[in-house]
Amino acid sequence: MARTQIAYSCSQCGSTSLKWQGQCPACGAWNSLEPETRAAEPRSPRQRAEGGPTRLADLRPLAMERRPTGIGELDRVLGGGLVPGSIVLVGGAPGIGKSTLLLQVAGISQPDWPTLYVSGEESADQVALRARRLGLDPAAVMVLTTTSVDDVVDAARQLRSACLIIDSIQTMAADSMPAAPGSPSQLRECTARLIQLAKTAGVAIVLIGHVTKEGIIAGPRMLEHMVDAVLYFEDETSSRFRLLRSVKNRFGAANELGIFAMSEEGLREVRNPSAIFLSPSGERVAGAAVTVLHQGTRPLVVEVQALTDRGAGGPSRRLAVGMDQNRLVLLLAALHRHGGLGTHDDDVFVNVVGGVRISETAADLALLAAVMSSHRGIVLPAATVVFGEVGLGGEIRPVAFGEERIREAAKLGFTHAVVPRANLPRRPVPGIEVAGVGRLAEALRALAVPGA
Repeated sequence: MARTQIAYSCSQCGSTSLKWQGQCPACGAWNSLEPETRAAEPRSPRQRAEGGPTRLADLRPLAMERRPTGIGELDRVLGGGLVPGSIVLVGGAPGIGKSTLLLQVAGISQPDWPTLYVSGEESADQVALRARRLGLDPAAVMVLTTTSVDDVVDAARQLRSACLIIDSIQTMAADSMPAAPGSPSQLRECTARLIQLAKTAGVAIVLIGHVTKEGIIAGPRMLEHMVDAVLYFEDETSSRFRLLRSVKNRFGAANELGIFAMSEEGLREVRNPSAIFLSPSGERVAGAAVTVLHQGTRPLVVEVQALTDRGAGGPSRRLAVGMDQNRLVLLLAALHRHGGLGTHDDDVFVNVVGGVRISETAADLALLAAVMSSHRGIVLPAATVVFGEVGLGGEIRPVAFGEERIREAAKLGFTHAVVPRANLPRRPVPGIEVAGVGRLAEALRALAVPGA
């Protein structure tokens, strides 16, 4: 019988230590070392290289054939579909729709693409009940309920599965390791065995991962480095819409965004994503500006709202939902210096409609236009979109994919656009008039803001 020993594994980086320490010696994280019991067995032999070093010029890359999942928005996030031999990690808050979406993928699978759905959290009867609620064909779904990764690998090889879905990786355990399921050592070992299955048998594997209260995948961050793609559900469970974003993708564009709507029949694709990020009524109000973001490979038209209110005493508050709060403070300082509007005594609240999070600087100019509109109680011109990065010197800097943003706005019926001068299209875009600006004060004048 193999002896067991106590080791401490870092939940952030996965490194191990024989004694507990307050700070991880590898990554420097505090209070991240967790005890785990493991067998003191000899290390397994390392995988030897096949042949010697090879020049890249002598290699012929294999044609990468993607397999569509049948759900267009998911295929967009994946870069066109699942790649045989790849492994994808999907994370999100409890109840946001991870299991629902992937069970729908299993139900759409074709006979030439056999899919095995492995559940370590629900019984087979519970999975069948959910499949009937989603309107899926029970005969098209192969289900295995187990928490043993060895049983999963054996079943996938026996059934010759082309796609393997595991719900969830934190419930899986290797029989040869005494550590509890979900521990860092079990996560590493189970994922390594599944990666070996994917690479040797050409199986496309999708893992569902639990997230911590900080919103990251539970377990060592090494898990995200081991897989080929990492997808996150971003939105809150209280919202009807679900945003799925790729934060890593070796076979496609990162930061791609897929948008779904939760219904009684499961997750449904949103055909016109820009519609959910704009106010439902056509009436324009003060403090609202429309901008065009570029998420992954497509532009999205979103509405940015701002509200300025006289403070009740004490330090002024700066609150941003959907964008970086520190960026808001910088932009307000630039607005005071180069736009002539001071908000020192006002509370400033900013919100991005629809729950999308803005991570690019193209919305800077729209944000300041919304703040100016709310502070002075005026409504910005109708059917106008604004985008551009604002520098601390008051200059309006160009952004990437400027012409694509303008064309998306024109397609949705916008007739005017205020953009950085360097983003002016070389040829006129039909249906929209574009004004190029180089300074913040010039941009406010182009928006016909009184007093600018």
